[in-house]
Amino acid sequence: MKRILTFVLALSFAAGLGAQELTNFASGKRKPIISPEIQNDSVTFRLKADYATIVKLSGSWMPNPWGDTIEMTRGENNVWSVKIPLPAPEIYTYNFVVDGVAVNDPQNVLVQRDGTRYLPMLTVPGERTENYGEASRHGTVSHPWYDSKILGMSRRLTVYTPYGYEANPKKKYPVLYLLHGAGGDEEAWISMGRAAQILDNLIEKGLAEPMIVVMPNGNPGQAAARTLNIPEKSFDWRDSANRDLYVKSLCTEIVPFIEKNFRAVAKPSSRAIAGLSMGGGHTISASILYPELFDYICPLSAAGSATPEQIATLKKAGVKLYFLACGNTDFLFKGSEEMHAKLSEQGLQHEYFVSEGGHVWSNWRLYLNTFAQKLFK
Repeated sequence: MKRILTFVLALSFAAGLGAQELTNFASGKRKPIISPEIQNDSVTFRLKADYATIVKLSGSWMPNPWGDTIEMTRGENNVWSVKIPLPAPEIYTYNFVVDGVAVNDPQNVLVQRDGTRYLPMLTVPGERTENYGEASRHGTVSHPWYDSKILGMSRRLTVYTPYGYEANPKKKYPVLYLLHGAGGDEEAWISMGRAAQILDNLIEKGLAEPMIVVMPNGNPGQAAARTLNIPEKSFDWRDSANRDLYVKSLCTEIVPFIEKNFRAVAKPSSRAIAGLSMGGGHTISASILYPELFDYICPLSAAGSATPEQIATLKKAGVKLYFLACGNTDFLFKGSEEMHAKLSEQGLQHEYFVSEGGHVWSNWRLYLNTFAQKLFK
């Protein structure tokens, strides 16, 4: 009986360890695999793949991030590796291609979610990325839900409140409404845009005013990110009644919800709106439909435009900052150039920020890091 009890206890102990802990015990017998490993001016990627015949590396820093690959070399214990020159400071994503199949790096716990894809991250340190890491003082990210009569569902938001928000129940804050692009959701600016880290660092350094940041889901048929597995709703976009549904919900439902449930300053001079790509189009539409709602307007790589009459109305309403930004190889760059010309023709003072590169998160992080320092001052 005693031997049986000892056996059962041993089995229970082994089961309680779990796969991770068993692996940790076993790992003492072999050299740990480190990937990615930055050393001075190079970075090495490694993958243990015992039965692979061809392993390649694909990365967002490559000239063609959707097709270029670098072949890796099989080494001791079937660990494949490749050493490359260190890319310029930025946050990149990458994966391995094992016999034609995309595989994430099992050694890298840093990942970001892009829609339904999870990709490992490589952060190259430098001036460009100094605000993308963790600050010493952190704000809080929450996910409240609001009821939308316009869209007919309860919907989830992501809300960032700055460090110190909970400690001082009487202090009120300005609000930035930060919108994602097509394929994204209410977590995109947190996962890929590093919005919380950027705001934490800028506020801690005294470069940006403490602010609330509201990140809605810009897909009208979604209650929340698809990772929550909530059934989606479809709208007939050929029906003119469905035009600008999300923008109307943003301006007439989300803004009042935030100003009721958070300590937000409820006036135009304390409201900013910014968005990338599709969200840039939403930003332009919101400023046109509700010209007196936001004093700070920041379309980024925007899929949208405005007529001279609409710009004239916006100018009359009074805008403290109009920040237009786009990459010089972005497929929407021509549209941004045209918008810049229209704003100039109508005499609407604005900043036109042109960066290198295309329709990528490396630009949108840069834009947030730039215009956030100009808000509410």
